[in-house]
Amino acid sequence: MKRGLPVRQRGVAVVTALLLTTLAVTIVASLFWQQQVQVRSIENQRLHFQTRWMLRAGLDFSRFFLREEMRNNPTQTRADDTWATPLADTRLDDLVKHERIEGEKYDATLSGQNFDAQSRYNLANLASTAAGGGINKRQLAVFARLLQILQLDQSLAKAVAVQVVRGEGAGMVQQGVQPSPDVEPVPPGGGQPMKILRVEDLLSVAGFDQKAIERLREFVIVLPKQTPLNVNTASAEVLGALINGSVSEGQNLVVSRKRSPFTDVANFKAFLSGKQPLLQDSDLAVRSDYFLVWSRVRLDRAQLTSWSLIQREAAGSKVVWIREF
Repeated sequence: MKRGLPVRQRGVAVVTALLLTTLAVTIVASLFWQQQVQVRSIENQRLHFQTRWMLRAGLDFSRFFLREEMRNNPTQTRADDTWATPLADTRLDDLVKHERIEGEKYDATLSGQNFDAQSRYNLANLASTAAGGGINKRQLAVFARLLQILQLDQSLAKAVAVQVVRGEGAGMVQQGVQPSPDVEPVPPGGGQPMKILRVEDLLSVAGFDQKAIERLREFVIVLPKQTPLNVNTASAEVLGALINGSVSEGQNLVVSRKRSPFTDVANFKAFLSGKQPLLQDSDLAVRSDYFLVWSRVRLDRAQLTSWSLIQREAAGSKVVWIREF
């Protein structure tokens, strides 16, 4: 009678078989896991691209309303017009192509709102357009007063103006050019000055911290070029700074324009009760060309929030920049 393997050898064979089985299961599981990760990565990329396209669709929607507003009222931009109406969460499930089983719904929504960028104080205005450049003293006075109204150090206005002018590369008055009484020359600084492109760049100016930035965020902006301030949409704080007054005086102007929007700069000045704005008439307006668009897109587990700047022109409008968060 043939004898079987010794007990010790049979035990080794069983252990070896178990180890090989465990190794095979581990390899297969690893392959499935890697495949799942790749599939999820592809899904995330697709969701990201889809949210971007939804964002562009939302911007086209905003551009349409801004064109219609200019067509209906080419001389005024009012804060109570249709273009400023917020867009609540709007479901887009049926408009988004997405592989899904029959009857399954995804949380696809779009929300947003348009804001008049020229209702805020444009930091680019601090640099004078006069020959040789320098600081625009009138604009500096408005910005300093705005800082004071917002309970910030108004002396920081001069430091910001110097940074803006140096960033533009025009601070010294040219020889033989008589400087304007409204312009203050700025001596050139050492090194390459940082150009201020957004409100957060004020952190490069000594004296500003994140708390001050958050306080200023709703009241100042940096636009691609110098622009007039729209008195039909400016906040009470900005209007108060414009007339070298208080927030309550600015609020009175806001109440007045709600009853009857300002038709032109002369009409606005008629409501100032004898006060004169710190800026010249050419630095004021009742219509705007730059608008901010806040957008939020949600698609399944993906979410994209952004701020965009739109420039409206007679021939249409264009997106200047998009900043995603």
